Amino acid sequence: MAAIPIILDCDPGHDDALALALALARPEVHLLGVTTVAGNAPLAATTRNALRVLTLLGRPDVPVAPGADRPLVRDLQTAPAVHGASGLDGADLPDPAGEPRGGGAVAFLRQTLLASADPVTLVPVGPLTNIASLLLAHPEVRPRIERVCLMGGAVREGNWTPAAEFNIWVDPEAARIVFRSGLPISMMGLDVTHQARFTEADIVRLEAIGSPAAHVFGGLLRFFARFHADRYGWDGAPIHDGVAVAHVAISDLVETAMYRVDVETEADLTRGRTIVDTRGVPGDPPNVEVGLSIDRARYVDLLIDAIGSFR
Repeated sequence: MAAIPIILDCDPGHDDALALALALARPEVHLLGVTTVAGNAPLAATTRNALRVLTLLGRPDVPVAPGADRPLVRDLQTAPAVHGASGLDGADLPDPAGEPRGGGAVAFLRQTLLASADPVTLVPVGPLTNIASLLLAHPEVRPRIERVCLMGGAVREGNWTPAAEFNIWVDPEAARIVFRSGLPISMMGLDVTHQARFTEADIVRLEAIGSPAAHVFGGLLRFFARFHADRYGWDGAPIHDGVAVAHVAISDLVETAMYRVDVETEADLTRGRTIVDTRGVPGDPPNVEVGLSIDRARYVDLLIDAIGSFR
């Protein structure tokens, strides 16, 4: 089968970096480009981090287009306590070998969607500001979008607040636009991504590869794991964003169900909550494929194999 064309919209971020490696390594998908958004770190940092990861992996040819530097209507809040001041603390990455594309993410998304021979799957793994901005500015591209497979939200738990996952919390207005768009949507939320942990034993396996990429990712993962050990007492860190890429590439990796999902934008205590109707009673029809569980061992193998493919 032909590879699925995708665009990765991200805010690197440790788990974003692994999602990028997976998108480049898996033969089931073809990465057409990367767009960046402010989220885990400010836009200048997330764009630089995307370029640095691509340089590390020997793919500075992949276009990177910077996008929104703030949410649609709110002030930006970032996550330096989670990802460090740079957004990718924990290892020395090379300086970028490439430059960001001019014109911005929305223009790049529109151009790439219209130029593709096949509809494109959008894989946003940060705040949904760029995707919402595209849908508002260029509704004509909607038929060129195969689906949106995002990392964000949750059925039950939050991570940034008791009610909300970080990506949705940062820009809930953008998330509501995307979830109400009528496009096919897959949501890989915390219910599944918190199962997708990369443990200390997994890091040892990765570092045993001995390549420069494995060494760098080992350092990044150890930094990311320390936060989760301190905050949650976990062995290892959940590689949230890679789950969205993996689900596009390998459809049976994640168990899913169809539910009705919307986003809370008004209430203070529940800002950014994804409201997932699991009751199965008559009402609004399901609009989102929601991730529920994952084969963790298989997922970790995919990540290690992906990083091991870069020498």
